[in-house]
Amino acid sequence: MSAHSADVPAMPEARVSEVAAHSIGGGLALLLGLAGLLGGAGLIVAGATLASSAAEAALAVTGSLVGVAALLALCGLNMVAPGEARVVQLFGRYRGTIRQDGLRWVNPLTSRTKISTRVRNHETAVLKVNDAYGNPIELAAVVVWRVEDTAQASFEVDDYIEFVSTQTEAAVRHIAIEYPYDAHEEDGLSLRGNAEEITEKLMTELYARVDAAGVQIIESRFTHLAYAPEIASAMLQRQQAGAVVAARRQIVDGAVGMVEAALARLEERDVVDLDPERKAAMVSNLLVVLCGDRAPQPVLNTGTLYQ
Repeated sequence: MSAHSADVPAMPEARVSEVAAHSIGGGLALLLGLAGLLGGAGLIVAGATLASSAAEAALAVTGSLVGVAALLALCGLNMVAPGEARVVQLFGRYRGTIRQDGLRWVNPLTSRTKISTRVRNHETAVLKVNDAYGNPIELAAVVVWRVEDTAQASFEVDDYIEFVSTQTEAAVRHIAIEYPYDAHEEDGLSLRGNAEEITEKLMTELYARVDAAGVQIIESRFTHLAYAPEIASAMLQRQQAGAVVAARRQIVDGAVGMVEAALARLEERDVVDLDPERKAAMVSNLLVVLCGDRAPQPVLNTGTLYQ
């Protein structure tokens, strides 16, 4: 585990894991159940035609029992759609999960809870928090997830959908207070300047938070990131000033290189012999021309170089 994820609260170990429930194809069970209902009804009708009251009662009881057994067997049928599962419990104990789609039959005395295994999106509201420098910022994130372990999702948390929602908001807030919006140091991580690294850390923290609930995090991204309105204008001015300084620095670096190249070329071709004082004046003039933001107004010297 990384140093960043060391602050993530330790979640308890899962007490139950998903296993496949024992089930059979529902087509045969459906036919047998219908046959049992028809057989029970036939026995009751046949008993009504007999003259003997004892035989009539026996057939009526037998037919009723067969019909009740058939109805009970039909209660074990389940329609499982693609992207769904059934969590099977028998008298409160977890007996497995049905993931195979179609008509399936299980023990009719069990309870079956439907749970979706489809991919889902969760987008947080716009959260207002303070970054690592104490500046108020606004951010929101979207998380793509799905249930991977139906047993953990059903029994380890009360409501796995609400659990994912709450833990996602907690992870986004924790990431926001750990890193600044813009880093003052060149090698420091920032929310705006290192989106990929921050997203990876968000994924790591989300996985640690929701793994106990049997949830798989597929992807997470920030959908909104900005300074809070009360400081947005001031921070915009700061960003503009930083951009101007960076541009000036690049211009100066380029100008110095051009001056060095010009002096080296003059010396190489022996065009003119400059003493240190005149060389310094030439460097100064070239830097003014190259670094100025306006076109210079030249002053022509009609005398000698030293006048």
